[in-house]
Order: sequence, then structure tokens, then C-alpha cells
Amino acid sequence: MKAVFVHHTAGTNDYSCADSPAVMRAILVYHVRTEGWNDLGYNFFVDKCGTVFEGRAGGVGERVRGAHTYGFNGDSAGISLLGDYENGGTPTAAAKQAIADLAAWKLGLDGVDPQAEVTLTAAGDTGVYKAGQKAVLNTVSGHRDGYATLCPGKTLYSALPGIRTAAGQSRYAAR
Repeated sequence: MKAVFVHHTAGTNDYSCADSPAVMRAILVYHVRTEGWNDLGYNFFVDKCGTVFEGRAGGVGERVRGAHTYGFNGDSAGISLLGDYENGGTPTAAAKQAIADLAAWKLGLDGVDPQAEVTLTAAGDTGVYKAGQKAVLNTVSGHRDGYATLCPGKTLYSALPGIRTAAGQSRYAAR
């Protein structure tokens, strides 16, 4: 594990935390029935209350290949925040802290500093990088850093520097 990519589901922000399991189920149905995948694409999900959900099956402590950042799935994990952070949503403090702690823990399994940079090689043309091109990225990056997309939305993307700092200070960060 060399990097974590942060995403948003681009769905509604108008859900209660009690509704999060149902939102997760709807995302699973969409990924499997509509997209034709055999599982969720993201390794983890976080709701606005900071609840963490396992995404792609295979063990949260394992290096399970996700389908979240085309061209960079082999060396990374994907964390997706429930909601839309491009069109008016603002990530909560609880959600940002959960993303930071989760990123620190996941990267820490391989001794990776969540405040560092990493060089990854694009495995495919992403609209940002050509296949085989070296990409210098933050170890906690936004989806748009590796792939031509607006994800994780402007407000979540602008929160990433603070999330990286919080991840570096997290009790779960590698020491």
C-alpha cells in the first residue's frame, strides 16, 4: 500500500446517519447490478457522522485491489465519503477525522507516512497520466489527482491538506 485516494459518492447529502447502511446497500446494488462489477469499487466508505464501512470484500487489513482510481488501483486504497462535495456539500469534522484516521491506519500497515509524497506509475491512460508515466502524488490524494474527474468534489478536495495533517497526527499513523 503506497497511497490512499479520497473520493465522494456524488449522491445525496440529505441522509441521516441511521440511513447510512441503506445508502451503502444502494451503492452496492448500483456497482454490482448496474456497473456489472462483482463487488463495491471502493475499499472503504465513510458517512458524515464518521462511521467507517468496509467496501470491497477481502479483509480490511489486507491489500485488496479496489476499482476506484483507474491506472493506480494496484498500489492504493480508495476511501469514499457518502455525499456530493462538488455541488454544495461540506464535509463534516467527524467525516474528515474518520478519513484521516483510516488513511493513517491503512498506510501505516506498510509504514507509509500519510503526509509524504509517493511516485506511482500509471497502469493505464487516465486523462491526467499516460500509461507508464510516473506520477508524483501525495500519499493521501484526491481522485482527480490521478484521473480526469471532479471527484472528490471541490469542498472535499480543498479539505485534503487538513486531512493529511490530521492523518500524520493520528494515533494510527506509523511511527
